[in-house]
Amino acid sequence: MSHILGIDVGGSGVKAAIVDTENGEFVSEKIKYATPQPSNPKNVGKVLNQLIDDFSWKYKVVGCGFPSIIKDDICLSAANIDNSWVGVDLCRYFEKTTKCRAVFVNDADAAGIAEMNFGAGRRKMGTVLLLTLGTGIGSGLFRDGRLVPNTELGHLLYKKSVFEHYASNSARKKKQLSWRAWGAELNTYLNHIELILNPDLIILGGGVSKRFDFFEKYLKVNCELVPASMQNNAGIIGAAIMAK
Repeated sequence: MSHILGIDVGGSGVKAAIVDTENGEFVSEKIKYATPQPSNPKNVGKVLNQLIDDFSWKYKVVGCGFPSIIKDDICLSAANIDNSWVGVDLCRYFEKTTKCRAVFVNDADAAGIAEMNFGAGRRKMGTVLLLTLGTGIGSGLFRDGRLVPNTELGHLLYKKSVFEHYASNSARKKKQLSWRAWGAELNTYLNHIELILNPDLIILGGGVSKRFDFFEKYLKVNCELVPASMQNNAGIIGAAIMAK
């Protein structure tokens, strides 16, 4: 089956669509709901069930991008979602909650998988890094097309906290930063990443990637730097690919 329901659970929204995994395109409308607060398993489960019902997707496999380090299906971190998720077996939880089977993947890894298969990273070798600039900063790292899973490069220490509290899109909005001021923070972050990883290509994703022209001129890096071609849909598409 090439058509898979992909779900992207984020800090501010939970969105889903049916994806043709052969070409990385939606074959349905995208439906989005606000991430409930508190974003605990019970409340998020209600949104997941609503999405399953919206698409009439009973008893079939689902791909789900989730904002966490995930090992052996266990949620090991909760940076932008309720702490009560830590320790949860995500696949068992999903099957019990929705009666559907699921494949879970870190949300930024899912976005990277989409871009590497059908987007800005397609056919790119060497070290490629996808950064999602949203509620936080997610990272998907690839070496010669192979995923290095569960990197959390938005949590590198910076000033009194971590980089995602200064260079994420939510930080830009919260602090009401101009594109120039925010671009300076993002540029500091990108240069730090370059020092650590020496990537060949950095892809900037998340919803703000569609405004790349607004802040591109404030970014000075040595490697190739491009916006994600799938923008904020990449997480849904990558999750579906993983389920396939």
